[in-house]
Amino acid sequence: MTENVVVLGAGYAGAGAIKSLEDELDGETDVDVTWVSETDYHLVLHESHRCIRDPSVQENIAIPVHEIKQPSTAFIQDEVVGIDTDAQEVELAESDTVEYDYLLVGLGSQTAFFGIDGLEEHALTLKSLDDALDIHDNIQQAAREASTNDPAQVVIGGAGLSGIQTAGEVAEFRDEHNAPIGIHLVEGLDQVLPNSDPELQGALRKRLEAADVNIKCGEFIGEVDEETVYIGDEDELDYDVLVWTGGITGRDCMQDVDLDKDERNHRVHAEGNFQTENERVFAIGDSALIDQPGDQPAPPTAQAAWQAAEVAGENLARAARGQPLKTWTHKDKGTVVSVGEKAVAHDVVNVPIETFGGLPAKLLKKAIAARWINDVTSVGRAAKAWPDM
Repeated sequence: MTENVVVLGAGYAGAGAIKSLEDELDGETDVDVTWVSETDYHLVLHESHRCIRDPSVQENIAIPVHEIKQPSTAFIQDEVVGIDTDAQEVELAESDTVEYDYLLVGLGSQTAFFGIDGLEEHALTLKSLDDALDIHDNIQQAAREASTNDPAQVVIGGAGLSGIQTAGEVAEFRDEHNAPIGIHLVEGLDQVLPNSDPELQGALRKRLEAADVNIKCGEFIGEVDEETVYIGDEDELDYDVLVWTGGITGRDCMQDVDLDKDERNHRVHAEGNFQTENERVFAIGDSALIDQPGDQPAPPTAQAAWQAAEVAGENLARAARGQPLKTWTHKDKGTVVSVGEKAVAHDVVNVPIETFGGLPAKLLKKAIAARWINDVTSVGRAAKAWPDM
């Protein structure tokens, strides 16, 4: 009997799981694989901020699915609007319902606005290629309409990885085009890259300030209108472009799915083998809260999704064969953050220096992106993308 295995999403989790699943099946004919995604490409999301400065980078970080999957894997480009775990069906916006025997949910996340008045209405986000290109267009337009005496003001809410890297790219755009732009990075907690090592926070702050980014930490954005960001009880920042990178939540289509999930963010609870309470449904990446040793689930990072995808794909094949599943444990290999053309690396595996920058950090950041592109496609595509990373 042929088993139908369906993978949802083309992010790190989905693309990586497809590669792992295909490798594990190695041409088996009793398992049919279907891959479903809204886009017909995989986006190297942790490099998408590069498109804020230079839209042509998209050619090297948006990888067509046909370069990733094997011909035997069916692909459907469509939006997932629902999952019926009783009927074992995935409902799509425009295509026929897809039936499954085993399902991997790797749909990623969407931006969380936390009920802040006016924020969703007025802010740009950075969760897709189109988002990055939209930020570029808005900054370019604002710069054209500005002057040295009245510079365009770009406000970035949230100083996590995405916020820091966005600020760095806006600064590079400003400098390359000699554009009159003021850049403000706002973080409600006390430091940039909250909850990380103070040495890393200090190194990032130093580079952001050297790039003439105004950093404001310690007060949360409380309200936004079409011209102004209101921070805390008294502070205000007028803006021409507002980008919000301050949090994530699960996809809307997961709200009504009959699975155990966090009701605040719709992310599905999964065991260390990625199995949910329904043994036919697995979850991975930002769609999931994956059990790990200790109290905290696996982090919602590209690194974690990349690692998890290899085991998740193998487990899908094992489930289809009726074999025991493997348990995955996240291993943090360090953090590398770009600030424009510069980068900072911290706590990198097998590197004796805890925090470092300069050319070694920059090359490491490029190598991580190139390695991923090589893993899902080829050495040739990775080499072609190298200059843009």
